[in-house]
Amino acid sequence: MSRLNLEPLMTFSDGSYLAISTECSKEGDFSCSVYTVVETDDRTDFRNIASHLLSSSTCLTAQEQAYSYTLRLYPNAGEAMKKPPYLIWHGPRSSSNQ
Repeated sequence: MSRLNLEPLMTFSDGSYLAISTECSKEGDFSCSVYTVVETDDRTDFRNIASHLLSSSTCLTAQEQAYSYTLRLYPNAGEAMKKPPYLIWHGPRSSSNQ
């Protein structure tokens, strides 16, 4: 999981939080995944809310779509949720064909 560029969006009262990860494909399209994250002393649990469903030709547009989607899931979180732009991770640099 260390390769994810998780950026917290908001924290819930129980200490869990929403996080977003943005990636860029080899083709240059951007997509976002949204997770709920629960950290305990010995582990971190991720629950995927939306994965790569939010894709766009620009990073900011993909992140804005992810923000809007997440806001629909959590309509009362508008004031507490961090707005775009978020971090981006372009993925591993590899010369092999995958």
